[in-house]
Amino acid sequence: MIKDQKNKYIVNCKNEYEPLQQVIVAPPDHMKITTIINETQSHYANENIDIQKAMEQHQIFVKTLESNGVNVISLPTNPSLNEQVFSRDIGFTIHDQLFAANMDRAIRKKETAILKKWLDKEQISYTPMPNSSIEGGDVIINNEKVWVGLSQRTEQKAIDHLKNQFPDLDITAIPLREDILHLDCVFNILEGNKALIYRDGIDNNSYQLLKKSYTLIEINEEEQFTMATNVLSIGNKKVISLPENKRVNDKLRELGYHILEVPFSEIIKSGGSFRCCTLPFQRSEKRNTLKRVYKNS
Repeated sequence: MIKDQKNKYIVNCKNEYEPLQQVIVAPPDHMKITTIINETQSHYANENIDIQKAMEQHQIFVKTLESNGVNVISLPTNPSLNEQVFSRDIGFTIHDQLFAANMDRAIRKKETAILKKWLDKEQISYTPMPNSSIEGGDVIINNEKVWVGLSQRTEQKAIDHLKNQFPDLDITAIPLREDILHLDCVFNILEGNKALIYRDGIDNNSYQLLKKSYTLIEINEEEQFTMATNVLSIGNKKVISLPENKRVNDKLRELGYHILEVPFSEIIKSGGSFRCCTLPFQRSEKRNTLKRVYKNS
C-alpha cells in the first residue's frame, strides 16, 4: 500500500491478476481437520494434517511471493482457530474498499476479529459487513464486473448489500452446487478474458453467462479435488499453482503464462489452496515498506 497525506493506508485491488503488492496471510501452525466441512476434508480426516510439513510448504509459498516483489503480512494465529490459514475468507477488497467479512461459522468469526484488530492498529479503513453472511472466497473481481458465489457461506442478502454499495459495478450472483464451499473452488480469473472453471460446480445458466465473458479453461473432477482453479495470479502472467495439476499447468504454459509450481499438498487436505490462503488488498500501486510478522497470540 501507499500512504496518503493523512498517513492512512490506501487500499486498491480492482481485479485478480494485476501485480500483487500487499497480501495478508496466516501461518498454518494450528491447522487441523476437526468438524468436516467439505469432501476434501472427509477424504483426509483420518490422516489429518502434518503441521510441520504444512508450515514448511507455507513458508515456501511466502518466500515465492516475496521473491516476486510481494509484501507479505502475517497475522497472529490462535491455537483454537484451526482454519485460520485460509485468510481469504475473512475479508475482501473491491476497488478501494476493504470489507471485513461476516463469517458463517461461529468458530471462524474470531478470525475476522483478529483482522479487524490489525487493521485498526495500522489505521487502515475497512467496512464491516451487516448481519448477513459472506466470505471472501466467494468474491471474485474483474474491474467493473464482480462475481459472487451464492453458497452455504454467502447469502443473497449480502450480495444485495454489495450491489447497493457499488451501483456502478456489475455484480452478479453465481449459485454453487450444494457441496462446493466457495466460488474460487470452481472458478478463477487469470486475466481480463481468460478464466479457469469447473463446469459441474455451477448451474448451466451461470456457465453460459461466464462463457460469454471469458475464454474458459475447463478442469475435470479430479483436478477440482486438487484445487486446480484455486491458483494465485501475482501479475505479469505469473501464476502460482500446484505441481500436481500438471495438465492444467501445461495448458496455461501453452497460453503464455509463467507457472510457479509450489508444493501445497498438506494444506489442500483441508479444502483450500493458494487463493484461499491469501487476502490481497493492493495490486499495481507503488508499495511502502510496511512488513511485519507477528508472534502467535
